[in-house]
Amino acid sequence: SLRNYPDPLEMYDKYGSDAVRWTLMSSPVLRGGNLVVAEESIRDAVRQVILPLWSTYYFFTLYSASADGGKGIEAGPVDPSRFAELPALDRYVLSRTRDLVEQAQAHLDSYDIAAACHVVRDHIDVLTNWYVRTQRDRFWAEDADAFDTLWTSLETLTRVMAPLAPLVTEEIWRGLTGGRSVHLTDWPLASGFGSDDDLVAAMERTREVVSATLALRKAAGLRVRQPLLSVTAVVPGGLDEHLRQIVAHELNVREVRVVDLDSLTEDEVARFGVTSTLSVNARAAGPRLGKAVQHVIRAAKSGDWSQSPEGAVVVRTPDGEVPLEAGEFELATTVDADAAAEGVRAAVLPGGGFALLDVTVTPELEAEGYARDVVRAVQDARKAADLKVSDRIALELTVPASRVEAVETHRELITRETLAVELAVSAGDELAVGVRAVS
Repeated sequence: SLRNYPDPLEMYDKYGSDAVRWTLMSSPVLRGGNLVVAEESIRDAVRQVILPLWSTYYFFTLYSASADGGKGIEAGPVDPSRFAELPALDRYVLSRTRDLVEQAQAHLDSYDIAAACHVVRDHIDVLTNWYVRTQRDRFWAEDADAFDTLWTSLETLTRVMAPLAPLVTEEIWRGLTGGRSVHLTDWPLASGFGSDDDLVAAMERTREVVSATLALRKAAGLRVRQPLLSVTAVVPGGLDEHLRQIVAHELNVREVRVVDLDSLTEDEVARFGVTSTLSVNARAAGPRLGKAVQHVIRAAKSGDWSQSPEGAVVVRTPDGEVPLEAGEFELATTVDADAAAEGVRAAVLPGGGFALLDVTVTPELEAEGYARDVVRAVQDARKAADLKVSDRIALELTVPASRVEAVETHRELITRETLAVELAVSAGDELAVGVRAVS
């Protein structure tokens, strides 16, 4: 009677029943919390779940249909016996798909529907904002393993997600398999997927570096298309060469320096303008330490503590050294921005360590950044002209006179990225793009 909720029929018409259903299924009310139904939460379900899932399916169908000169490529499930032979990103996303099946099944079996929604949403983010984004070139190159991996991940995801979003998963699953209905098929078996826990852990560290550094770019007002000189990632265990290449590509930096956090002393860490702070959990440590917990807290705040290479923490108090047990403390790495070198921005990583980004933009880097802006404008023009992703074009560019040199310097980059077989550049008042399909 208070009408403090949106009209359900209007929400169905505007956002679809799957979005409304997802909002309710992921709501705190299923865990005993308050039921708050707002249009914003339904809109978020579309933006964070439904649209990313559909966009990934659309990407798959677009590139698979365009492969082999328009004849198309028929993708299918990855053979588990080939798991060890696959590229690292394929093994990572298949391992994450296995985790999805196991975790979603555990949550659904225990009637924790909201938790199941959470792991599904997290997996969609992995699939769309990491796998597809980093492997786009492989799809363009018609890599069969990439197509099979994405097909397998999507087909499995739709089966797991079917109880939570029955309509969109039905459409996607039927499009992928040609089968009758996702709701008539079996629940996927985790044993049908390989697993590489070490790779998953290393890839999660890589994602943390990329995410934190992209935030630094945004804070500095630097678009991703603008190349930068370097990033230094100080992370536990370091990163191998393949993961460094991923970082370089995702952050658009010329050089990636990686330092193993575990190999650094406190003084070496401090030279980066970074310090670690120890917080003692009095509620957890109090029952064991008694009144001494107050001395431990004061010593921790004053920095009278140390950590062994194995991770053990010892606090030095007037009464002697006190070792802390797991759960009795929290370690946080903080960055003193003023202590960082001029032109360097720093961010703490959630899993430990930190990233340092050199935000200095040289004239050379600025020129390449402009060329990449031109590529983006050409891609928009291709889309507006309703060209196919495989169409070659004749390209005409009008750019400000001060930018002609930048375009000519990076002519090869522009033609390669836009599939231009002809490029004419002239000076004008502002950027203008003309595209024409050529046979």
